[in-house]
Amino acid sequence: MQLVRAAAARQRSHGDAILLCVGQPSTPAPRAVLDAVHGAIDTQVLGYTESDGIPALRVAIAEHYQAAYGVPVTAQDVLATNGSSGGFSTLLLAAFEPGARIAMTRPGYPAYRNTVQALGCVPVDLVCGPETRFQPTVELLEELPQRPDGVIIASPANPTGTIIDARELERIAHWCEANDVLLISDEIYHGISYGRECASAWEFSRAGAVMGSISKYHSMTGWRLGWALLPPELRTSVDRLQGNLAICAPAVSQVGAVAAFSSGAQAELRSHVERYARNRDVLLRRLPELGITSFAPPDGAFYAYCDIGHLTTDSLTWCHDVLGKTGVALAPGIDFDPIDGHHYMRLSFCGDTADLNEALDRLAAVC
Repeated sequence: MQLVRAAAARQRSHGDAILLCVGQPSTPAPRAVLDAVHGAIDTQVLGYTESDGIPALRVAIAEHYQAAYGVPVTAQDVLATNGSSGGFSTLLLAAFEPGARIAMTRPGYPAYRNTVQALGCVPVDLVCGPETRFQPTVELLEELPQRPDGVIIASPANPTGTIIDARELERIAHWCEANDVLLISDEIYHGISYGRECASAWEFSRAGAVMGSISKYHSMTGWRLGWALLPPELRTSVDRLQGNLAICAPAVSQVGAVAAFSSGAQAELRSHVERYARNRDVLLRRLPELGITSFAPPDGAFYAYCDIGHLTTDSLTWCHDVLGKTGVALAPGIDFDPIDGHHYMRLSFCGDTADLNEALDRLAAVC
């Protein structure tokens, strides 16, 4: 966020900022979504909904899991949330007592760690590197000195873009169920992959929770609509907490999300992924121009997590310096790994291809 604010200041002063630091698609919501929402605004009150979401949305999400993964999900399994972030916080409050130990990968999405700590729980690092494609394994869980109460996994992952092997996801899901450990599978980047399939945790065990969102694949970050697939023992408590904390997810976003799952939106959404794939190809070809030859394999999402140890051992200062010299904003690795992230940076490639090439030209001149 420091870099985002600094980039905004750079844009005001120079007018040349290129933001490769944020994981936000540059495309609007699909046309089918916009049409549905315009119609709803004109004809509906759009007041409070049921706390777990409107029936049409919950049915649409359930049907999506059946079609995409062959998983028999019902509307009763689904709870619509205020973005996956809101659902994540609500689930943690419902599932864990203060002091609970929750394992997560390092590097990993910083909000996991920050939210877990803010709610009085204890984050437990699973140090993941190239040897496991930056994804957790059952062996890493078994090596922990104390069995955790929960495990958070993400695939495709932020910041690395890696996708966990389906077989390893199955092993982790079964290990968690056998050891009474709650698995939370963050699947918000599903739909964005490059030749490697994404598996859902519910294909292997329904004892854990699955988090989803319309933010990334559906290009609807600001609509703040996500969902959780919940095992029966958590549904009532999460639903009641949602009703107290937020009443419901935004009504207008729920209407839009129903349309986001429609066949009319799919061609447009697939074209976004095709552009991300082209951008990924640009990165893979041009990163060596910066001397960057070591990075996590971007199997999905739209990130490259790059080792810049040949350039710095202070990624935060380096990113600020690069912004000042070039107008290109990058995310420092310490956001995602407070121990080893000092020589990493994350680059987001979900924007315009011409902007990406321009940013790489500028970076090549200073790296």
